[in-house]
Amino acid sequence: MLEWFKTLDPVMQALIATLFTWLVTALGASLVFMFKTIDRKVLDSMLGFAAGIMIAASFWSLLAPAIEMAESIGIVPWIPAVVGFLAGGFFLWGVDKVLPHLHMGFPNNEVEGIKTGWQRSVLLVMAITLHNIPEGLAVGVAFGAISANMTSATLAGATVLAIGIGIQNFPEGAAVSIPLRREGISRFKAFWYGQLSGFVEPIAGVIGAYAVTSMRPILPYALSFAAGAMIYVVVEELIPESQLNKNTDAATIGAMLGFAVMMMLDVALG
Repeated sequence: MLEWFKTLDPVMQALIATLFTWLVTALGASLVFMFKTIDRKVLDSMLGFAAGIMIAASFWSLLAPAIEMAESIGIVPWIPAVVGFLAGGFFLWGVDKVLPHLHMGFPNNEVEGIKTGWQRSVLLVMAITLHNIPEGLAVGVAFGAISANMTSATLAGATVLAIGIGIQNFPEGAAVSIPLRREGISRFKAFWYGQLSGFVEPIAGVIGAYAVTSMRPILPYALSFAAGAMIYVVVEELIPESQLNKNTDAATIGAMLGFAVMMMLDVALG
């Protein structure tokens, strides 16, 4: 199976990897068929765990390889890292200002983005969908980078990143579907919205992989761009939401564990 995967085009590898991350999101969302509510402390620890994985992945799987690649092709190493990182954050900031969405736990009058008549449930899902764009993009860019034949871009490293994103997608799927169920939405509809929030990842993954395989000089910038977009999501969304109900210890411990898990995977396997 592994040998077959190695023979695939990087874009196809990215598609399969991001379909895996979407599937794990769907598995997490399926918990709504077993639970109608979730303890807020558990939910906050889940959000913290997801934040920790994304922070670790941003450095170990994206920024560090971007710096190594820049050095190997004779570019001042910090330039692609800084430019790409800030561009990724700025891109998410722009999307955040345009796309209508509502963060979990916030009242209806705190909807962000352009004015719309969308239902609260749709706005909640859009917030998580926005969150998942950089995750899919990161996995896609990591697999696309393999085509550059650089030592810092490996199939093992890209696979570890996909596994890490998948791990944090499981509690994330539950963190979408179960609160929606608590708001009175049917179990099936809550599950549907929960898994749908992760479906943007295969789309972003394919776009990211295709972009870097078509324009290799942008590779260090693309890796850093994905890192900046993920860090923006962590700081703007995950950390504030995990601290909203004053469960600071649970959220912080979750973040530490998430960071440790992703760091262990990347260093040991990547």
